[in-house]
Amino acid sequence: MSGPVEALAYVAAADRYATMRYQRCGRSGLKLPAIALGLWQNFGGSDLFENGRAMARRAFDLGITHFDLANNYGPPYGSAEETFGRILAKDLAPYRDELVISSKAGYDMWAGPYGDRGSRKYLVASLDQSLKRMGLAYVDIFYHHRPDPETPLEETMGALDFIVRSGRALYVGLSNYQPEQTRQAAAILRSLGTPCLIHQPSYSLFNRWVEDGLLDTVQQEGIGCIVFSPLFQGLLTDKYLGGIPQDSRAGRSQANTLQGKFSEAKVELARRLDQVAQGRGQKLSQMALSWVLRQPAVTSALIGASRVGQIEDAVGALAARPFTDEELAAIEGILRG
Repeated sequence: MSGPVEALAYVAAADRYATMRYQRCGRSGLKLPAIALGLWQNFGGSDLFENGRAMARRAFDLGITHFDLANNYGPPYGSAEETFGRILAKDLAPYRDELVISSKAGYDMWAGPYGDRGSRKYLVASLDQSLKRMGLAYVDIFYHHRPDPETPLEETMGALDFIVRSGRALYVGLSNYQPEQTRQAAAILRSLGTPCLIHQPSYSLFNRWVEDGLLDTVQQEGIGCIVFSPLFQGLLTDKYLGGIPQDSRAGRSQANTLQGKFSEAKVELARRLDQVAQGRGQKLSQMALSWVLRQPAVTSALIGASRVGQIEDAVGALAARPFTDEELAAIEGILRG
């Protein structure tokens, strides 16, 4: 009697590089896919592993080579990296040299004075833990996740330089830094011989703070830019066009980060933006991605997903024609009106 049938080994799609757009990251030699997959949500220990696995495989089949994590992604903390480590071991390990894997540290991770912020102690220890969880010898990009006003910038940037020189990461980046902080950090890293590769800020139709100096700064400094939350945590999709469901994450939100961001007024703006998207032959989510990617300073848009179809839709945004002046004016009128 034969034993259980073994699942067929994953083989990546032969045409995975046929349609994805790859863009140079600042003045570096590294190119990144215009769409990257973030594992902030839906890859934690409480999520269905096979769903995350299917999304990662489909993403790679579509040419998404960049997978973005952080030490405390989950929940619980660390579990997204553990999940990705399992996906690597089962499916993606043969393609390691075709992948750009990033992680971060800077927010709360473990108890005590050494598990948060920007000290050398925290950053090096955190990355060592991340590498162990993912089963990796190195990450391609390691970010400081947020500025730390209590630690000298020289110490934090010195830790990033050490991390590259020790072989733990190939490149380093910043996330959530303001323009002047970015300039100062980039100058320190440049002086140490480890240039800042990339900056990761939030940016969307509903969150445009980067236009007030940061996009200019990264271009002037030769730093790439990968934007997160380009779909404003789902509001710039068709999910909420009929209103905010009471059983949705936004509907249940009382005290979390969605508080104040989801409102009927914003839903109405999304409906009006959706009309522009339909005129372009796009879904609202696709137009939102096309809109952030139109910026010359933006290298890549970092998406989250809860199912495979959302990744397919996101990659489909790359096939859209450029915006006309009239479309951009209509979008500005909606946002400013």
